[in-house]
Amino acid sequence: MNWDDMKVFLAVARTESLTAAGKSLRVDPATVGRRVARLEEELGAVLFAKSPQGYAPTDAGQRLLSHAERAEQAMQGGADAVSGTPGELSGQIRVGAPDGCANYVLPQVCARIMDANPELEIQIVSLPRDFNLTKREADMAITVSAPTAGRLTVQRITDYHLTLGASEQYLAHAPAIERLSDLSAHRIVGYISDMIFDKELDYLAEFGIGRVHLASNSVSVQLNWIRGGAGIGVVHAFALPAAPGVVTVLPKHRLSRSFYLVRHADDRRLDRLNRFSAILTEGLRQEVALLEAAT
Repeated sequence: MNWDDMKVFLAVARTESLTAAGKSLRVDPATVGRRVARLEEELGAVLFAKSPQGYAPTDAGQRLLSHAERAEQAMQGGADAVSGTPGELSGQIRVGAPDGCANYVLPQVCARIMDANPELEIQIVSLPRDFNLTKREADMAITVSAPTAGRLTVQRITDYHLTLGASEQYLAHAPAIERLSDLSAHRIVGYISDMIFDKELDYLAEFGIGRVHLASNSVSVQLNWIRGGAGIGVVHAFALPAAPGVVTVLPKHRLSRSFYLVRHADDRRLDRLNRFSAILTEGLRQEVALLEAAT
């Protein structure tokens, strides 16, 4: 079997689309289709069932998928063993993360990792949703809850805290806030309720807040509204150093959440990813502690 054909097979199996597979491989969809047809002819088996929803692996395709993924890991492991400076990490690693972590914690941590490993290429994918590691949307993902399904390894990284926050500008002209019930007289910034992708992010009710006046699925948008004096919202304590002029409101009322590192179970065989994940988790612990101490 031609390894290039196997890479095409993996891309289609993960994206379930010739167009998306072609985009990831930087070839046109017609070429992807021809390569799949060639592989099917060589193996004497239909690997994908085409439907309006896309290309879903058949039973034969599913059986081939596990072998193809092991071959991919072996190829990557071989490349890692001979590339770069001994002792240093190299190659590309993609990390998925919720946008709070991706905007206010990961950049500093990854920059320090790059300082020690200049041949490494780190990509941060910041999206307000869960990542599908089975489809290789990322090499690893940081999440706010521990997944319970799939062939995944889950490691708790660290706790972090959330508090109510508002700008000094807003508070100077707003009704006084002495207890949670006083929040009903204020404009609230928060998530769009039907776009909350993880139950751990549905925290306004814990502050007794029902109605959200200014809503976004982005933590950064919410924080910018709060910085601009638009209202009161829940902010990450680790984001406060990046938001001068924003102060905590009712500081005794705060929530605790956790970050988890999630990886595909088969990736435990890859020394490069094991080493990177160890450095990343320790860096995240230190950075969250440093940023929260600053507030």
